[in-house]
This record gives sequence, structure tokens and C-alpha cells, in this order.
Amino acid sequence: MEFWPEFLASSWGKEFVAGGLGGTAGIVAGYPLDTLRIRQQNSKTGSAFSILRRVVASNGLCALYRGMAAPLASVSFQNAMAFQTYAILSRAFSTNSTGGEPPSYKGVALGGIGTGAIQSLLLSPVELIKIRLQLQGKPNENKNQSGSDKGPIHVARKIIRTEGWRGIYRGLTITVLRDAPAHGVYFWTYEYIREQLHPGCRKSGKETFRTMLVAGGLAGVASWIFCYPLDVMKTRIQAQPESSPTKYKGIADCFMRSVKEEGYSVLWRGLGTAVARAFLVNGAVFTGYETALRFILHNNNHAASQTEKTI
Repeated sequence: MEFWPEFLASSWGKEFVAGGLGGTAGIVAGYPLDTLRIRQQNSKTGSAFSILRRVVASNGLCALYRGMAAPLASVSFQNAMAFQTYAILSRAFSTNSTGGEPPSYKGVALGGIGTGAIQSLLLSPVELIKIRLQLQGKPNENKNQSGSDKGPIHVARKIIRTEGWRGIYRGLTITVLRDAPAHGVYFWTYEYIREQLHPGCRKSGKETFRTMLVAGGLAGVASWIFCYPLDVMKTRIQAQPESSPTKYKGIADCFMRSVKEEGYSVLWRGLGTAVARAFLVNGAVFTGYETALRFILHNNNHAASQTEKTI
């Protein structure tokens, strides 16, 4: 009975719960757009609207949420790790980490880069499973990605059985190359914009909901634009089963073949969908995170004051 109050009173506990709630809000808010983005990236033709209409007509609305269980199952730990790691690294790299001052922008950027690299170890297999599920039922898919896969556990077992443990980490290198610099841009943009919209809020932590939504949304947009070509390559690499005759041999091979067959525009295919999703999702993530953190801190302070009164 004493575990939960003590857990929430700790720094890790607050970050874990707040990060989990923020991440859950972001996934639920933007998952259908994420499914459209993945299908656009792995297709040679079709606008977001035409793909949406085709998916809903052939598989129903539920197809837009296929594979959501995998990121939802890991989102609490993933976001807890991300925000806690960022808090530690941004302070470690900061030039003004003493006292109550917020981390410097240099510390924020370097902390974000480190966070992205570390988070990739967890995110890479989760995204691999999610992508395989999101592409089920897609026209011209080979038999290895048929609609017989029922859920994330089934897909994970199938990958391990047919491709080995190495297969579950397919795309890890490009995930690190995408996420490390993108997280640096992400956190730096958020901290900079929130301070511009609400001067002094980085120190006081009293920004408005509008500031959270706009700063979080623009941070997501900036990071996605920065890393988008790598994300397209990552999707294509992770979408290919080991037994596929068209499997890419690596990042360079995927890049050269994709550009040769479809032109440089392929590197930005689905960007509009990704940007719309990024603003929605990351506005929800930071708003959910900051709101949950405030609520937990308020309850902890209230509980502490009640304890002092009884003493």
C-alpha cells in the first residue's frame, strides 16, 4: 500500500507516470495518420486520401489501428526512459546545471541526441513489429506478410522463427541514425519555442496549455522534417522480410534503388501526413506529460502539507 505514494514521490516515478500518460495520448491521437504514413512510404503510388479510402473500403476503419498494441504496450517504459534520460543528460551536458536554472540549450540538444540513441534500442523492434502489422492486407504484398498474422506477439514470434533474433533488430542502425539527431532537434525546438511563447516558463514551469500544444507540435514537425528521408529508408528496410527476393541489402542499397526507381521525391513521400500527425501527436504528448507532472506534484505537495498539519 505504501509503494505507490513513495513511487510517485520519486523523480523516476513522476517521470514514468507522466511520460506514460503523455505517450499514450500521442499514440491514440495520431495512430491512424501513422498507418497512412507507413503505407505511403512503402508504396510507389497513391495519395494519403486514396490510400485511406482503399484501406477503409477493403479492411474497415479498424485497419487504421492495426499494430497499435505494440507501441501502447511499451509506451510507458519508453517515454519514462526518454524523459528521464533526457533530464539526466541535459543536466550533465549543460553549462549552467547548478542551482535552479534550467539546462542550457547546448545541454538540451546534446541530451536529446543521447536520448534518441539510447531509446532506439527499445524502439527499433517495436517499430519493426508495428510496420509489419500496419502493412498487412496491403495489395501486392507477398505471402510472408499475409493477413494471417493476428497481433504483435504472433508477428514477433514469426520474425524470430523465420529470421532469427537478428531479424527482430532489423533496421537498428538506421533507427539510431534517424532518432539521435532528430531528438536533439526535438527537445531543443520544444524548449526554445515554449520560452519564446511564455518567457520564463522554463524556470517556473507555468506555461499555458496553448504554449504546450504549440511548442510540442512544432517540435514534432521540426524533428520529422529533419529526419524524414531516413525514416522512409527505415520503413522500407523494416518492411522487407528476410525471405523476400527484393530485400534491400542495406541503407545505401535501399537509398540508391529507391531513388533510381522512383526519383528523389520518394525521400519525401508521405511528408504531409507525417507533419500533420507530428503536430497532433507531439502537442498531445507534451500537454499530457506536463499536465500529468503538474497533477502529481500538486498531489504530492498537498499530501505533504496534510502530513505536516497532523504532526
